[in-house]
Amino acid sequence: MTIEQIIEIPASRRITIDLPPEIPPGKGILMVPRSCRGGQQDIERINRNAERLNQEALDVLSYQGLLL
Repeated sequence: MTIEQIIEIPASRRITIDLPPEIPPGKGILMVPRSCRGGQQDIERINRNAERLNQEALDVLSYQGLLL
C-alpha cells in the first residue's frame, strides 16, 4: 500500500503523522525526498530506487503475512 500526500513543511521542520487504521503495526518505509533543489536529478534518483523500496515493502508485508 502506498499513501502519498503533499504537505506544507513548517519552519520548525516538525510534522505529526496519523496513519489510517488500515495500516498494520510493524515495520514500514517512510520516504522523505530531499529538497527539490536538484529537480530532475532528485526525480531520477527516486525513480531508480522506487522498485527496490517497493520490493522491500512487499517483503516486509509478506513476512508479516499481510499480503493480500
